[in-house]
Amino acid sequence: MIRTTPVRRAALVAAALAALAVSCSTTPKPDAAAGGRATTPATAVPEATESAGPTAAPDGPDALPDDATRSPAPTQDPFAPSSDEKVRDAFATLQATLYDSCTTDCSSFLGRVHKELQELDMAMKADPKGPGHFPEPIARMAELNETLAGDASYPNLKEHQKELIGTRDFINTWMQDHPDDYR
Repeated sequence: MIRTTPVRRAALVAAALAALAVSCSTTPKPDAAAGGRATTPATAVPEATESAGPTAAPDGPDALPDDATRSPAPTQDPFAPSSDEKVRDAFATLQATLYDSCTTDCSSFLGRVHKELQELDMAMKADPKGPGHFPEPIARMAELNETLAGDASYPNLKEHQKELIGTRDFINTWMQDHPDDYR
């Protein structure tokens, strides 16, 4: 009698490994019904990790056309504000700076506070309720931006640290006193 159990076991293990390899090597597409972005050929967006394009094709008999090395994607400033946040999210990230200080890395801390303030300012101005719903914080941000004169360098932020932190604290207090304005 021939035993087939080891053969079946090996076949099952091989099938499971093949399925795992296939599932790990594919990028899942978001499900529109689950809240993800549905992509169609008209709305497809290139991945952020893709680079600008090929630089040079490798030589040799085994080289394929897709083997070209890609140039690195441009790096983004970690302290550059983004523009698509909601007021509550921008306020939450600003609040995350409340217990930080210049004790460990002052450049990073001041850059982060500046970034979070700018993002909150943009979110307030883009809010469906309108910028008139946040008059005091927007006015205070305008004063800070005038003081900084568009210079978000560390020396300038350090020079105006008192105004920067004062604006953060003022906006935090104002928002705490107006909880319905950002929920």
